[in-house]
Amino acid sequence: MVAYPNPEDIEIHFAQLAGNRDIGDLWEAARHIGVKPGTIRVWMTRGKIEPILDGEAGQYFHLPTIRQAAEGGAKHRPSDPAANSRGPHQHAA
Repeated sequence: MVAYPNPEDIEIHFAQLAGNRDIGDLWEAARHIGVKPGTIRVWMTRGKIEPILDGEAGQYFHLPTIRQAAEGGAKHRPSDPAANSRGPHQHAA
């Protein structure tokens, strides 16, 4: 069981019919919360989240669920999502 489960499929379906666009691919999910796509993949591996669709067309996520996972427990959130664990990238002069 994942830490931040998605709503039931039927709820997502009816939200889409009503014009709600709360579904995005891996890159949209990462941009939505300001992290790298690799972070989303790590969360999936660790059982924090799961995609609502995972197939040949790619992985799609429920964006409000991704937002809840992001707000619910990152140990460290860098001000620059492109920064790695050793700090921001330095450009040679």
